[in-house]
Amino acid sequence: MRKKVKRRNIQKRDTVATGKQPKIIKKGVKKVGISENFILQNKENIAIRKFKRELRRTRNSASYRIGNTIVQSIIRPWKILFLPFSLILLSWRLVSEKMGKVSPPFQEDIFDDGGLKRKSIVLFPTNGVGFGHFTRLLSIAKRINKIDPKIEIIFFTTMPTLHILKEQGIFTAYHMPGRNGYKGDIDAKTWNRITEEFLSNVFEIHRPSMFIFDGVYPYRGMLNAIRPRIMEKIWLRRSTFKKNSSKIPLESLNYFDTIIRPADSTNVDKDDEYDPDTITCDPIRLLDPEDLENRENVLRKLGIPNDALIVYVQLGAGNINNITSEIGITIDALSNYDNIYIVLGESMLGNRIITNHERIRIVRDYPNSRFFNAFDFAIMAAGYNSYHEAINFSLPTIFFPNMNTGKDDQYARAKIAEDAGAMVVIRQRKPNTIAAAIERLCDPKVRERMRKNSKNHATGYCGIDRSRQPHYAPYFPRAGCGSLGPSALSFG
Repeated sequence: MRKKVKRRNIQKRDTVATGKQPKIIKKGVKKVGISENFILQNKENIAIRKFKRELRRTRNSASYRIGNTIVQSIIRPWKILFLPFSLILLSWRLVSEKMGKVSPPFQEDIFDDGGLKRKSIVLFPTNGVGFGHFTRLLSIAKRINKIDPKIEIIFFTTMPTLHILKEQGIFTAYHMPGRNGYKGDIDAKTWNRITEEFLSNVFEIHRPSMFIFDGVYPYRGMLNAIRPRIMEKIWLRRSTFKKNSSKIPLESLNYFDTIIRPADSTNVDKDDEYDPDTITCDPIRLLDPEDLENRENVLRKLGIPNDALIVYVQLGAGNINNITSEIGITIDALSNYDNIYIVLGESMLGNRIITNHERIRIVRDYPNSRFFNAFDFAIMAAGYNSYHEAINFSLPTIFFPNMNTGKDDQYARAKIAEDAGAMVVIRQRKPNTIAAAIERLCDPKVRERMRKNSKNHATGYCGIDRSRQPHYAPYFPRAGCGSLGPSALSFG
């Protein structure tokens, strides 16, 4: 059995530039002095750290290390005999570093920025095909802001929809485009270098006491930026992974102090070697039931008759006018019912939907879940947010699980609800299976039974072990619980 690598082993084997042993953050944020005044680090220190990062990147580069190995063999001729073997071992090491299995040999020293930690938290949500990572961290940000408005919340994100943050609260935001956001080709090494410098500058400015990342895979540039900082480092990592998906290298996991695993419909994955340092919380969602708009107001806004049967459809990319596409087949099946009005959820990350259908309304808003009280049933993909919103708001739903995701097991998530009689899941989407499912949910008795089953399912599927709650537990919501509780995060 592979031996577990203790957390913070990276920090323990390094020393601060002064020669003193680094300060290690234990459970909870280390209490340090607070300066409420906005004092930037002096320019000289910022420049020195920038040059150190550049030096470290140079010394860790493959070209430098290969060249250095050859030069050392020339200086000491007896090493020439072993040069082929040295290059093979070095190549293996470089591949392992690229895969995240081991850390590069040259690292920056752990440093403390004079104890001038501010009452601030940096949140880093990535974006995949939707808003899942972003929405979870926004949920936590709003909760933190409600508990303690004095805490400064900073978003550093690859999401382009920063206007949402202005609408949801007063948050500082920095946008770092993903690799696909640049015109032309940009290699991973260059992108990670830009990310490291950008994020390091954010840390210099805001001096956060906590950093929270929500994404499938930790970027090397991000890991390099957070590593030398003395702050609480948290990875908010959802639990439902495909069985055959690749695991995150243990070396990358050890850059974080805590892994927060929000509960899902299935049991939390316990296979990670980092499990002893894992904390679980209830499923995270953005809205509470009282945040939803009533049916009458929504119908008035959308111009839909009160006696209509309203179906919400959100299936991601696809041309609704293409009758052979998944969404096209769904719209065609719904159009066979004269009393059905269709509300299409249009993603802010996608292209505009164009349609002249008289019984189709398009909503390009955020979050669309605030309209769930107006819908009789829904047809959606089984992403983390969509699933838990539908369950907790008792919206009868036909789930189309995305079978092509890299790690997220949408089918396993949705199947639990189907087995509980709360939802319908269609794995193989064909015209006859989609039409049959729609016909079933057009029955009001079926929908009412599903609503009751959803309520029972929402209160019993979490299974959280509350014996190991972190000191910042109040920031992570409990399912169906509107109580925020007292603030427990210590900044000094």
